[in-house]
This record gives sequence, C-alpha cells and structure tokens, in this order.
Amino acid sequence: MDAIAVVREDDQMPPDNSVGAARSQQASDELVKEKAHLHESRAALHRMRERTASMEALGGDAVSNEFLKFTLWKRMQALEDDPEIPLFFGRLDYAETLERFYVGRRHITDERGDPLVVDWRAPVSRPFYRASKKDAMGLRLRRRFGFHHGAVTAYEEEDLLDRPSLDNSPRASLDTGGPTQVQSAILAAEIERPRVGPMRDIVATIQPEQDDIVRADLATSVCVQGAPGTGKTAVGLHRAAYLLYAHRDQLRRQGVLVVGPNASFLRYIGDVLPALGEIEAKQTTVEELVSHVPLKAADDAAAARVKADARMATVIERALWSHIRPATEALVIPIGVRRWRVPAYEADQLVAELRGRGVRYGAGRAMLPQRLAHAVLVKMELSGDSPDDRVQASVARSRPVKQFVDALWPAVDAKRLVMQLLGDPASLLQSSAGILTDAERTAILWPKPAKGPGSAKWSLHDAVLIDEASDLIQRTPSLGHVVLDEAQDLSAMMLRSVGRQCSTGSVTALGDLAQATTPWAVGSWTRSLQHLGQSSAHLEELTLGFRVPGDVIEYAARLLPTIAPDLTPPISVRHVSGELTITSTDDSDAMAAQGVQAALVSAGSVGLIVPDGWEDRATRALNAAGVEFSVLGNDDDFEARVDVLPATLAKGLEFDHVVLVEPAAIVAAEADEVTGLRRLYVCLTRAVTSLRIVHSEPLPPQLRRP
Repeated sequence: MDAIAVVREDDQMPPDNSVGAARSQQASDELVKEKAHLHESRAALHRMRERTASMEALGGDAVSNEFLKFTLWKRMQALEDDPEIPLFFGRLDYAETLERFYVGRRHITDERGDPLVVDWRAPVSRPFYRASKKDAMGLRLRRRFGFHHGAVTAYEEEDLLDRPSLDNSPRASLDTGGPTQVQSAILAAEIERPRVGPMRDIVATIQPEQDDIVRADLATSVCVQGAPGTGKTAVGLHRAAYLLYAHRDQLRRQGVLVVGPNASFLRYIGDVLPALGEIEAKQTTVEELVSHVPLKAADDAAAARVKADARMATVIERALWSHIRPATEALVIPIGVRRWRVPAYEADQLVAELRGRGVRYGAGRAMLPQRLAHAVLVKMELSGDSPDDRVQASVARSRPVKQFVDALWPAVDAKRLVMQLLGDPASLLQSSAGILTDAERTAILWPKPAKGPGSAKWSLHDAVLIDEASDLIQRTPSLGHVVLDEAQDLSAMMLRSVGRQCSTGSVTALGDLAQATTPWAVGSWTRSLQHLGQSSAHLEELTLGFRVPGDVIEYAARLLPTIAPDLTPPISVRHVSGELTITSTDDSDAMAAQGVQAALVSAGSVGLIVPDGWEDRATRALNAAGVEFSVLGNDDDFEARVDVLPATLAKGLEFDHVVLVEPAAIVAAEADEVTGLRRLYVCLTRAVTSLRIVHSEPLPPQLRRP
C-alpha cells in the first residue's frame, strides 16, 4: 500500500526524543515553505492581472480596438483571484527530471516566465489524478494540500517509490485505482466539507474514473449514467473546462453550451466554470433554447406525451413540405423584345431536383430562382445569344420569377405552421395520417384555433415543435460542444432540439434513469442518444458515490427494483453514524421545523424539501420557530443557510443536511406510482451529511423498516 504522511498546522508538540523532534521540525519547515510558495503565487497572479490591465487596445480600426478591449477584459476576468480559494491543491515531484510542479486551477508564472502553478488540465498535471503504486507515471512524490479560508494548513505526502517517509508509523492507503482513495484524510475532508452557497468545483478531488471522462477527446461524445453523489454534473462542467483549455481556438469560434433543467439549477452551478478561469461557455435551459414564443400554457400529460414523441418530427416535416405546389402554367420572362418560356413540367423537375438533394426548405426556396434563371439562360444560349452572369442575376430577381417561386415554393413561418397544424383538424389529419391515431390527434388539437401566433397560448412542447419546424426551414448553426445535464428527463423532441445545437460537434450527456420524472422521458440511453444524433457516443456508468452518505444511499436504493431494475445499485464510500433519521409524528410541519433547527447546530446548508404546494405550510412553521430561510424558486441566491424547496425543484441540487417531509405525499403528487417513487428517490439523495425524514402518513412499502 502507498504510504501517506500527514502534516497539520495544529499538530501536537513534537516528541521528546531528538530524532522525532528533528522530523517534526522538518515537517514544520516544509509547511512554512509551502505557505511561502502560496504567497509568491498570489503575488505573481496579481502581477499578471496588473500587466493585463495596463495593456492598451491599439488595433488598426475601431472594430479591432473593441475586439482587443473585449479580449483583454476576458483575460482580466480569468485572472481574478479569490483569496478564499487556494491557488493550488497538489504538488508533483518527478523522479528522473527532478522537476516539481504545483497543480492548481490556472497557470501562474513568475517574472521570468517559469511556472509557479500549472493548470490542472495540462498534460503534466494528469499524474496527480492517475498515478499509483502500480504506475507511478514518473513521479517520486505526490503531495496533497489542506486549506482553510485559502491558507495552507496541512499536507499529505505520498512517496510512490517507497522511499523513507517522515516517520515509520503505519500510514493510510491512497490507492488511486479504486474507492479507497477517500482514505486520504485531506481528500475526504474536501469531499465532505460543509457548504453554503452555489456548487463548488471538484478539481481537487477528481477520481480516476471521472478523469477519464473529463479528458475525453473533443470528437468523442460521452453519455454518463451517474447515480446520486457520483459527481456527474461536476464531471460534465469540468469536461467543458478541459475542452476549452485543450481546444481553445476551435471552441472559441464554435462555442460551448451547458444545458440545465431549470434556471435555479443554472444559478446553482453558475460559479463552477468561472472559478476554473473559464467564462467562454454559455448556460441555458431547454425552455430558453426553444424560446421562439412566450410560454403561457401547460399541456396535460396526454397531450404532452404525443407532442413529445419523435413521430411528431415526421408530422412537422409533412406539414411543411405540403406547402409546395406543382406548376399550373409556364414561367414567361420578357427580356428586351423577346419572351422566354420555362414550361411547367421543367419547373417541376427543378423543384424535384432540389428536393432530391435534401436541402432545407428555406435553402431550396432561395435556390429555385437561380435554377429558373439558369434555365432561361440555357435557352438564350441555344438561340444564339451570349448572356452573362449579370443577366442570370437580373432574371432571378425579376418580378415574374419571384411570383412564380411564391406560387410553387411559398415562404413558411414556423410559428404559423405549428399554429395551423394544432388548430386545424383537417391540416392535422392530412399531416399525421398513418402516424398518429384519432385519439392522439384529439389529445393535441387545440380547443379553438388562434387568430395569430401572438394570440396563441403556447406550451413548452409547442415551442419544441416550432424549433423542429424552424430547423427544417433553416439549418440551426452547430456549436463545438454541448453539455446536457439531467438528460433523462427530456423528451425525444427536446433531445432533437438539443442535438441540433451540436450536429457537427460533440456532446456530454449526463443523467440518471432512476431519476426520470417526466411523463415524456425516453427511458433508454440508446434511444436518447439516437434522438440527440449521437448514436456512437460512449456510455459510462458511475456508481461510486462520494457525496451521499452510505446509510442514505442504501435506504434510497430500496426503490431501485421498482423504478430502475436494470441499473447497478450505487455504492457510497462514506459511512458515518447518525446520517439517517426517520420520525413519525402527528404534526409533520412542526417536526420539520424542529429538524431544521437541529440541523443548524451543525455546519453547512440545510434543505427543507416538501411536497409541491406545501411551501406556504413550511414557511409558516419556520417563521413560528424563528428560523431564517429563503424559498427556492423565489430567492435563488443560495446564500441562506436554509432553503425551502418543492420536490420538483430538488433535482441536481445538494445540501449538507436535508429535512424531507411526507414521502407519501411526494409520491402521490405525480401521475403514476413509478414516477412518484422516482421523484422521491431524487429527494432522498440530496443530502451530503444527514437526512431526516418526517412523516405522518405511512411511508411507501419499499421504505418501511423491516
């Protein structure tokens, strides 16, 4: 086993014997040197930022000046220093070259250009995450640092070449090939460190299996099936940061997008990439992605299932291309004293040729005038004339050609197309014959047609259909990479919308099928990746949990045989007593408030998760108990120690302590039992330190104690 020596700032007095005293003094001196290196690194970072601030934007013109100013501003943002966050967290000493590198969140150099800290994403940093006794990757020594408020307070030293350590006492194991890694005291403390506020980066605690995903090549799409607490969201964000580092120029042009389930979730994860020095990636939700119309309505479950089905893509395509009409007469173009004629059959052949090329509707409509004009030029040349390109351009822009194209290939607006499809029974029947049943058509047909797109009450699923139509009319520009979180909840049509954002790029899809809680969820990663257009994506399964306590995850896993029988049950590497408490009471509101008060005695954040619609009851109970709190969805600053949140907003979030009210009511609020149990599974696995369940109604059978 690899030997680890732990040195802490607050260690007891050194032993009386001279050998022990010398070793203790050596360790103390080392800690002083590491503190000095941190101080030097902060000073160097400050100099780098000041040097950037002093630069003048002197471009060749006003546009170049503005571009340079923006570039310098982004560089300034990346060089911001937060004194509460350590600049480095590890040290690597190489055996043969005798080189030493400090691994941190960004690259810092001294005045000579020599590295004081190397970026965790650099190839030289990878042994920090991967080296082991079996493969030292050239290292002699690996050191991991402990911090408090940004100051070095401890370090763990691991000699990978079995050289004598600071003393001869037994050491803990730090086997980087498996779950025993958390036997590192500093690593375990960082994983379990209490938090109040938004999500933090995990750059200091990335595990080998996570590192493989983070450093996957840009051309590789990855789907991560991750159990609660396995860090799948953090892995996705760190992969975005890694790709922006490794492919900076390409992704700066093409763009990186992070798609989350809701605005609260995006605010929760919003600080992770900036903390890693990355401000290039944009963040959005599916609702914002398809924001072609204001959303003023919600579909019932039956309508949502039909609109969310992949068959609707064919219905939309049929409805769009049905606008093309055969020519009823020839195109006649007067040029000078002569009139040139393109017969109707020849015009139809040109339309068929364009359609056969598979062009978008809008592109084909834009190309048709040029095809017709070219046909006229051919006829002119056959008659002995010598027209040039200017004549063709003039013919393509002429009024007769425009009118002829409007008759054959009319312009179509995506919003009006969907409005007509959902508001007109005849149009819907024509476009969906042989695809939808009569019952399905009835489910999605609007009770009464809208007068125009502005007066229609659009739902999210309607907006997704509009997005589909928009792409059929005009191709959606592709980004370089998309990180899609909570992908298990998206419908086939939503996945198609996201997939269009990276049609020529790659994707990191993250989720957990056991947490699929929408009626329209696809339910299979194979089918989900097909809808994303990424069938060849590599599927990874993370089952080793570092955040959720062992008792909690084992209790929640009782639901898996019902909600996701094919998934591997998660395993937690943490087992701390007193993590799970179940209380039966006649007054669950008052008992929940008492549970929050009890949790506040310990450090960290507290989440009070209640059934949807119970927020007012929870706030009254907390007010009566004199507890300060915020309500998630209304106050999403994540700065309060106590957050009240409905069960539907819990996904993706985590709290040090969770008080969960009435599991049976959470299950009953969903459309069916399986979906309700999945929602409950989500809520049960939000705790990092402790979970207190309060109930007056009987628990679901799967959760009742033997």
